[in-house]
Amino acid sequence: MSRLDLQELTVRYRHTTAVDRVSLTVPDGEIVGLVGESGSGKSSIARAIVGLAPVSGGRIELDGRELARRGRRRPVQMVFQDPYSSLDPRMTVGESIAEAIPERLDRTVRRREVERLLHRVHLDPARAGQRPGQLSGGQRQRVALARALAGRPEVLIADEITSALDVSVQGAILNLIREMQRELGLSILFISHNLAVVRYVASRIAVMYQGRLVEDGPAAEVLGDPSHEYTRRLLAAVPAGVAGRSTHPRKEFR
Repeated sequence: MSRLDLQELTVRYRHTTAVDRVSLTVPDGEIVGLVGESGSGKSSIARAIVGLAPVSGGRIELDGRELARRGRRRPVQMVFQDPYSSLDPRMTVGESIAEAIPERLDRTVRRREVERLLHRVHLDPARAGQRPGQLSGGQRQRVALARALAGRPEVLIADEITSALDVSVQGAILNLIREMQRELGLSILFISHNLAVVRYVASRIAVMYQGRLVEDGPAAEVLGDPSHEYTRRLLAAVPAGVAGRSTHPRKEFR
C-alpha cells in the first residue's frame, strides 16, 4: 500500500481555524488512530484529505507526491460515521458498490466483483439486491466499507465508523478493520473520540486538542506514558489494562 503524510496542514472555515499546522504520518500498512473530542479538528483533517474541506495551508502527500483529490480514481477512500446518510437509499447495495468500481467492466464481471467485496466484509452476496433501509446499522457500515474497497484505495480513512452503532456491533466492525489491514495491507487512518476503541485497532496513536496535534507515537508509548495532560484525561476515562510500552521513538508536543 502507501504512506500518507500531512505537512503543516491547516484548515480554516471563514474566521475559524479548525486544524492548525498539523503534521502526521500514516505509515505504509499500519493503522494510525486519531483521537480527540468533538470539535478538536480530527474530522476536518479527514475531510481535507479527501477534498471535502478547504486546505488553507500545508501539503498532503501520498508516497512523497502531492495527493490528487480529483478524478475518478481516488487513492484515498473515506468511510463516514453514519452509513445510512452515506449510502443512497434509492440504490441497491449492489448498485452502490458497483458505482465505486473505477474500471469499466461488463455486467457479469461487475456482479462478481460486488459479490467478492460483500464476502470480504462478511456479508451474504444475496444482500446485493437489498436497499440500505432493509439493513441494520452494522450491515450498512459493512456495505460502506465494501464500497470504499471497491475504489481500490491505497489509504482508507475511517471517520467515527463505530460511534453510531450499538456496543454489541462495534466489536465486530473493529475486528473487520483489523482483518482488512492484516490481509490487504491497507494503510488506515482511524478516527474516533473514544480512546478505548482507538487502542484496540491502532499501532500508533495521535491526539488532537483544539485544532492541534498534542501527542503522536506508538500506541504502547502514548498509552503507557502520555506526555500531554489532555491525553492523560482521555486515558483516565478508559478502564485499566493499557498495553505495555514500546521502544519506538515518539513525538511530544507542548
